[in-house]
Amino acid sequence: MLERIYAAQSVMTAACETLGREINIMEVCGTHTVSIFRCGLRSTLPGKIKLLSGPGCPVCVTDQSYIDAVLELAERDNCLIATYGDMIRVPGEGGSLETKQPKANVKVVLSSEDALQLAKDNPKKEVVFVAVGFETTAPATAVAVKEAEAEGIDNFCILSGHKLVVPAMRALVSEKNHKIDGFLCPGHVSVIIGYGAFAEIVDDFGRPCVVAGFEPMQIIEGLAEICRQLNAGKPELKSIYTAVVTEKGNIAAQKIISECFEATDGYWRGLGKIEKSTLKLKDKYRQFDAFKRFDIAETAGGERNGCRCGEVLCGLIEPQECGLFSKSCTPQTPVGPCMVSSEGACAAWFKYGRKKRT
Repeated sequence: MLERIYAAQSVMTAACETLGREINIMEVCGTHTVSIFRCGLRSTLPGKIKLLSGPGCPVCVTDQSYIDAVLELAERDNCLIATYGDMIRVPGEGGSLETKQPKANVKVVLSSEDALQLAKDNPKKEVVFVAVGFETTAPATAVAVKEAEAEGIDNFCILSGHKLVVPAMRALVSEKNHKIDGFLCPGHVSVIIGYGAFAEIVDDFGRPCVVAGFEPMQIIEGLAEICRQLNAGKPELKSIYTAVVTEKGNIAAQKIISECFEATDGYWRGLGKIEKSTLKLKDKYRQFDAFKRFDIAETAGGERNGCRCGEVLCGLIEPQECGLFSKSCTPQTPVGPCMVSSEGACAAWFKYGRKKRT
């Protein structure tokens, strides 16, 4: 293994020398961010390799207006909010779902099936599933919607916050952060969409895209592969996560997503409105769409005062550059979602960061 590490380091060093500048590589996935910190990989990289944390945490990229809509629904006596655990502490106007629990019906669930079961068990309540996630969790949400239709469970609905990764990557390199030299692409999402989905980033923007797993050696070799391509001046699409990722991905999962959802323009924290980047239920399933059921308007939300999560998600700043980091914003008193989520960049920097906190 040491030989492989040294070989990867040599490739990265050679690329830095050839380009004569800092190389900026974005790890899109929040799980990569946490793995890199937990394993201390940053300390093994050449000094001119800079890693940027991207919009790969679904909780973090969820727009503030969506959070506030969930909180508003939680105030309604007839609503029962079903949510994944990471969402419960994300702050919005007037608190969070956690602070509302004593006076509102909020239930943490482990799956969309659990949310559907809540609807079956509570027929007098409107059960609203907070459906946040990328392509990885969208199939399970689609299954729950189809089951609700088949079984006639009309007190179940979803507030779809499902996002698509590739449109966000396009927005990053075309509008937000032109300094990104290459992408370490997400492993979990790639299982569903296939590594071939990133070809347009290589073709349209000339950025290397390499899919890697989450073990330290996979990450190091993924970064080295990006550097090899940069050194050669030939951006390519490649997967080194061959154990689980194929070029075309999970066709069955893609099929059920396309049966229930359609891509529409949507708001992202830090990235604004991105064309065809958010999954909304098709008209066939409109009765399960919480946006329509409760007449919720989709608008752009702003950051909470002083919070710079949006810039962190675009790789424009590192967490410690935010004036709130480790001061008023901590895992115990989070101001923004990047400090809440287990995959958030700010939470990772706070827990594992080696730089001195000010």
